[in-house]
Parts: sequence; structure tokens; C-alpha cells
Amino acid sequence: MAFSDENNSNFIKPTSFLPGGGLEKSGRAFGQEISRVNSNRRALNAINQNSVVNQAYPCVVNKRGFSGKQEICEKKQVDPFHRPITRKFAAQIASSQQLHHHPQENNKPNSILTNSNAFGHSIFVDEDCKTLENDHPVPMFLEKSEPSLSQEASQMEEVEMEDIAEEEDPVIDIDIIDSNNPLAVVEYVDDLYAHYRKIENSSCVPPNYMTKQVDINEKMRAILIDWLIEVHDKFDLMGETLFLTVNLIDRFLAQKSVVRKKLQLVGLVSMLLACKYEEVSVPVVGDLILISDKAYSRKEVLEMETVMLNCLQFNMSVPTPFVFLQRFLKAAQSDKKLQLMAFFLIELSLVEYEMLRFPPSLLAAAAIYTAQCTLTRIDGGWSRTCEWHSSYSEDQLLACSRLMVGFHQNAATGKLTGVHRKYCTSKFNYTAKCEPAHFLLQTQQ
Repeated sequence: MAFSDENNSNFIKPTSFLPGGGLEKSGRAFGQEISRVNSNRRALNAINQNSVVNQAYPCVVNKRGFSGKQEICEKKQVDPFHRPITRKFAAQIASSQQLHHHPQENNKPNSILTNSNAFGHSIFVDEDCKTLENDHPVPMFLEKSEPSLSQEASQMEEVEMEDIAEEEDPVIDIDIIDSNNPLAVVEYVDDLYAHYRKIENSSCVPPNYMTKQVDINEKMRAILIDWLIEVHDKFDLMGETLFLTVNLIDRFLAQKSVVRKKLQLVGLVSMLLACKYEEVSVPVVGDLILISDKAYSRKEVLEMETVMLNCLQFNMSVPTPFVFLQRFLKAAQSDKKLQLMAFFLIELSLVEYEMLRFPPSLLAAAAIYTAQCTLTRIDGGWSRTCEWHSSYSEDQLLACSRLMVGFHQNAATGKLTGVHRKYCTSKFNYTAKCEPAHFLLQTQQ
């Protein structure tokens, strides 16, 4: 069966040699086409030579120093350009030409350069015929008077005094003593406390959340916490449990409206949850009911526990002031007296509603600073090591510290004396009987 090639567009006819030496393709002499193209190119070249001489082109490339390049090309008797002169190509030629220039050639005036190649004439005109002074203007400097000898001496004295101060109070590596203690996690302790500082705001509550409550107020909250501090001491619980208990109470009251009769139940359940989270031996529900004088039943305690956990979304891992207090006491190289005084002051602050405006880290740092001032009776005990690890300066702690001094003055008076009675025992070395740091209040402006 025969097929026609006329309908096949992809079919290529074979080529054959002509007698004259040309190629035949698709029935035409391929050599004749080439000659026709060359004749057209020569005609176009003649037209270009007649039309471009001594004319200004709109796309003139301005470059300097092309005369040297032309001389080199003329000596070699080769065309300087073998492709159209674009801006990029002209910039490349100019940069390569500048590398071969001598310093003396920079003083030569630039001239108009006319070159011809296979594409016609290319004209390079340098319109920026400026002197070297204009090309490289001298930068202007503001006159600056040289410092006098007295000023130099004072500056040197200041630098020396700073160096001496740094040498007298260097930042101490407080974790070097625990390098062999795996429980101290020295490798991760800095990252842990950086994380605590980052998320501590999530554990804080609005300082005015009590305005949303209808049946309770800040005085009732203070009575509840003062009573829970005594319960915490009676059960001999850990320090973390007390601070977590207060945190759970505030976070729950900030979200749920509670009637007055259920406020004590909220406090008992908060302590039960904190014990389950922190303690090894947890008080049973029956003991908590007995402490509340059987005001609530077991069913009410368990129901409130479910309500609180759902409201707090089971988020029990929050940085409390106790977490920062432990770290800052280590930075202060504290002894037993300083530790007891700091805990006494910060537990007084837990009772007060107005202290909710301070973040946990600031509250812990201010308690240690106030305890130092109370025991040493002098100001300025906040070392560079304490400032480094707490990231609080002495000036940043003064406002909170003065409030703590006021709480210390009024701890033995009034109706809420649970913290004062606790720290007036031999178990706590009669810490509450120490004289408050009155001089911090006198420095207040």
C-alpha cells in the first residue's frame, strides 16, 4: 500500500548534490539561498555605512579611556568588538581597560571615539569631561577640637574606676559548686530559668480581677490565704505547695465567679491539687474536711476539684515566686537567716492583693533584697551577681521592697497575723521579731 507524503508535515525530504556543487533541499538550491542572504547583508552594510556616519544615536554609551583600547586593537589589526555594544558589554570593556591604564593616562582629556565593525559604526562620547578634582571630591570633615589634658585624665580615671569596681565585685559562677551534682542539672539550669522568665506572665493574673467578683472581695481573699498558710505549716508541707496553692486560687477566681460560701472550698481544693502535684505524701480528703470544721462534704470537694481542673485546663506547671527565690538565694550566697527572712517577707506579700501587680521573678528578687537590708541594716547589698541572675537592678526593686517593709511593720498588728505567728517560733528562728528596714522608707521621694 502506498502513502502520500503531501499530508505529512513532519516528513523531511532527502537532500541531494547538484552538479554545480550545491545542495538541493525541498526542490531548491541551498547554495543559491546562501548567496542571496550574503548579498542582502552586504546591501544592508552599505546602507548602514552611508547612514550612520557623523550621526548621534539615542543609545550612545558614555565611557572613558577607550582610546588606549583602540590603539591596542589597531596594532593587532583586529576588530575591537565582535558583538553589539550593549551597556553591560561596554562596562566590562571599560573595567578591563582601566586595569591596564597607567596613572599618567588619567590626566588625558577624553575624546570622541568612532569604531566600526560588522554591525556598523559605534560612537562613544564622554559627556562627563570633568577634572580629577570633580571626579574625586575631597571629603568634608567637621572640625573637632582635640581633648585637653584634663579631659583625657578624667576619662582615664573613669575607666580605671570602672575596672576597679568590676574587679571588686565580679560576677560569680554560682553553679560551679554543683558541677558534680546530677540533680542540679548545671548544663540546663540557665535555659530552664530563661524559659521560666519567658512564660512567667502566663501564670500571672490581672491585678484588678476582683472587680469581676460579685460576692467576694480582696479582704476575703487575704483571710483565706492567711488561714491556708497556717494549714500549710500544720501539715508540714513543702514550700512549693504553698505558692502553687495561692497561684491556683487567683487563676481560678480570675475566671470564675464564686459565692462567699464556696470560697473556703476553693482554697481547700487548691491545696489538695498542689499537694498532688508537689508532695510525696498527699493529705487525704477527710483531713481537709476536718480542718474546715466539716463545712463541706466529700462529694463537694471532688466536684470542685473537677471544676477547677477543667477551668485551668489542667495547667499546673507554672513558675511561682518560689522557683525564682531558690535561684536568687543561691546567687546571693545566702545563709539560713537570709533564707528565712526572704520567705517571711514573701509570704507576707502572698496575703496582700496589691502585690499581684508584680511578676513572680520581681517579687522574689525584692524579697531577697529587702531581707539583705533588714539583716545588714545598710543599703547597697545587691551585688552584681544578684543583678546578673535576676536581671533586676536595685532601683527596679525599690518600689516592691518598700511595700514589703510596710508589711513587715504591720505584721504583728491587725487581724491577719498568721504569718507573723508562724515566723515567731523557734522552728523559724524567730525571724519575725527582727526590726524592719525603716531606712528604705526614708529614702522614698
